[in-house]
Amino acid sequence: MAVFVALGAFLMTLAGGWVAQRVTDRRHLVLGFAGGLMLGVVGLDLLPEAVDAAGEPVFGVPAALLLFVGGFLLAHLVERLLAVRQAAHGAGEERVPQVGLTAAAAMVGHSLMDGVALGAAFQVGAGMGAAVAVITHDFADGFNTYTITSLYGNARRKALFMLFADALAPLVGAATTLLFTLPEELLGGYLGFFGGALLYLAAAEILPEAHHAHPARSTLLCTVAGVGFIWLVVGIAD
Repeated sequence: MAVFVALGAFLMTLAGGWVAQRVTDRRHLVLGFAGGLMLGVVGLDLLPEAVDAAGEPVFGVPAALLLFVGGFLLAHLVERLLAVRQAAHGAGEERVPQVGLTAAAAMVGHSLMDGVALGAAFQVGAGMGAAVAVITHDFADGFNTYTITSLYGNARRKALFMLFADALAPLVGAATTLLFTLPEELLGGYLGFFGGALLYLAAAEILPEAHHAHPARSTLLCTVAGVGFIWLVVGIAD
């Protein structure tokens, strides 16, 4: 059943990427919506789950939040290192395609863990709520994966490849739970770490780019709509 539901997630991921691709003539709106989706996923979904699952606090701070900060800092460090390397080769301030591919690869990893979480939920008899969350979530994941890859100047072929990998990941993750189940603390720590990296991309890259050329009210409304969409998904799943 988990693998069957993951097939729905596969289709929803492709649908999200298709929508992102079709509205390229309104790029600032796409980026604003993508930034809102990422902010909503981090603040309303990933962090609450991570804090609940990641185990005992470390020096008075929940382990998930420490990993969240670590993920944010690592994303910043990776981007800066790649940017410095690009500048050393005379590329100036242009966006580094490798950053987009790295971010998209992180989205694929997240979708893989979504599939694992989905399979684990069915193992303990709580699969339908997880099914709603994963399937609806993956529309946002597909949208963001294609948008992020394209934003950093990667060719359409690479963006489509990363989109397909992201769509396939929940199927692979759900199938692995037929063989084993990951500890809840490990899943919680991962969610915190990934949330930090995702927030960095939203706050430092996606939203500034969305408002750079088109600081319009419609862009801000798209960002708010993205957050609201994730809030609706979380509410339905609960």
